[in-house]
Amino acid sequence: MIRKKLTVKDYLKIKGKKQLSVIAVRNIEEALAAEEAGIDMICATHDAPDQGIYSSFDELKEIRKAAPSCFMQSGGPTLPKSEYEAIKFAIKYLSIGVDCVYGGLLSEKWISAMRKEHIPINSHVGLVPGKQTWIGGYRAIGKTSAEAIDLLEKSLSLQDAGVIGIELEVVPTKVAKIITEKVNIITISMGSGSYCDGQYLYSNDILGYTEGHIPRHARIYRNFKNEFKKLQDKRIEAFTEFHDDTINKKFNDPSINVDINENEFEKFLKQSEKL
Repeated sequence: MIRKKLTVKDYLKIKGKKQLSVIAVRNIEEALAAEEAGIDMICATHDAPDQGIYSSFDELKEIRKAAPSCFMQSGGPTLPKSEYEAIKFAIKYLSIGVDCVYGGLLSEKWISAMRKEHIPINSHVGLVPGKQTWIGGYRAIGKTSAEAIDLLEKSLSLQDAGVIGIELEVVPTKVAKIITEKVNIITISMGSGSYCDGQYLYSNDILGYTEGHIPRHARIYRNFKNEFKKLQDKRIEAFTEFHDDTINKKFNDPSINVDINENEFEKFLKQSEKL
């Protein structure tokens, strides 16, 4: 069944009507799987080795093609340096079919300038990894009334600046619920409960191949790390067998080798003796 891709208008109208499923994908295979699974929205970036992402901008284009009916958010590894650059930055991604750009590290001033150019932007509140040094590291935000009010005010400020949605990361569920009720834009939970308008997880967490620290809010559905190890073991076995066959000269196989007519071979031998 062919699925209609969400437009920005559709995305905004979903609020309060259904839960959006959102996955950050790393490659074409995962984008294809998201498409087949009926995932509502995918997020992808490129050239971010610190996040374990080694794909290029050209591969990002292929990710877009692999999941044509998924609403797609994207953005690059480097930040723009001005409002003008921010607009150029966004247009670069919109030009390949991305539906909205990630603006979690951009100011309301820049977001407002982008919105005036009709650029759809999603922002980020709570634990924003790119800003974690300002909050004392990776931790939950909103566990005090002062922090919770700051989150609500920030969300409303971003809404006024023109974002179409915000990620709420590691925010107390009750606080996320109030924020979701207070704003008119889409809220997407990452470790902030099911009262938001959508739920966001990373593919590497879902598939169980995260290296290093695994966030508390990650939910693991499969053990790909174990499967990758099995696959690597099979690679080593196959390469070892090839190596042994080479050493033991097991490639004189009449079923695959090319033969030469005996008369022609005799002629060849006589001619070779003269050289």
